[in-house]
Amino acid sequence: MPKTLRAVGACLVTSTFFGLSFIFIKMCVTEIPLFTMLAWRNIIALIAMTVCVMTGILKVNLKGKDLKPLLVLSLFQPILYYILEALGVKLTTASESGIIIACIPIMTMIFSIIFLKDKPTKLQSFFMVLTVAGAIIVAGIGGLQTSSNLLGYFILILAVCSDAAYSITSQKLKDFTSAEKTYAMCITGTVVFTVCALVDSGVNGTMKDLVTLPFTNMGFLACVLYLALGCNIIAFLCSNYAISIIGATRRSAFAAVSTVITVVAGVFYLHEPFSWLQALATVMILAGATGVNFAGRKDGGTEKLPDKK
Repeated sequence: MPKTLRAVGACLVTSTFFGLSFIFIKMCVTEIPLFTMLAWRNIIALIAMTVCVMTGILKVNLKGKDLKPLLVLSLFQPILYYILEALGVKLTTASESGIIIACIPIMTMIFSIIFLKDKPTKLQSFFMVLTVAGAIIVAGIGGLQTSSNLLGYFILILAVCSDAAYSITSQKLKDFTSAEKTYAMCITGTVVFTVCALVDSGVNGTMKDLVTLPFTNMGFLACVLYLALGCNIIAFLCSNYAISIIGATRRSAFAAVSTVITVVAGVFYLHEPFSWLQALATVMILAGATGVNFAGRKDGGTEKLPDKK
């Protein structure tokens, strides 16, 4: 199978896991503190990845490599993005946050032009706009309720920039494999979010709940297992791989597909309504993502094959 098709498949896997994640996150954070969920999510992901590395399922070799770029990558995603998105969503309405987050592909394209000198074709630009327009329609489908919270808007824009910066940084890290990038993200996320959870629990007097929650709440355990294994490991492995093959801009077009997955999951699992406008937006998103990747195609990846020395 050609590398481009494998990369597109990886993008679809990433979109599926992240699209379904919103249901699990919603189940978790309604009763569980955010940093508790993020800490356990990353701890479980790190344990699972370490087992995979020790058994040879994933190959990670960081000896003799400059690790500072991996710290920068991890700063953008998951640390800054997760925190900024959570704060922004809390300060704004669901429709506002959805519309702003839907602009990630456009921001990634702008960052690619500035930092990678990767200028898209006119046809790719058209399909990218089509994709984002579809995502915005889905986000505002229930009517645009405004919070007029400028701080919330600013924080969400920073979250969008953080995700775009992650994609650009991942593409530029040619000396690291997808597994090495993902492993570093798990390690850094575990350290930062565990510290945040310990501080939060200490302040609120819930330290016992933080430590025992996965062993006493099976619903919480099921949620963090999905988020850890499905999103932190599989989705980010696929995302980093896809970026290395087709580049940040083309990968980012599939971010809107996650919105489609979320809508479909809401229809089947939460019995939410599905309108003709959502159907139209879905077609726009899928057509846009396909167009960005196959119309006037420009390969922007920087795949670094592991252990080829």
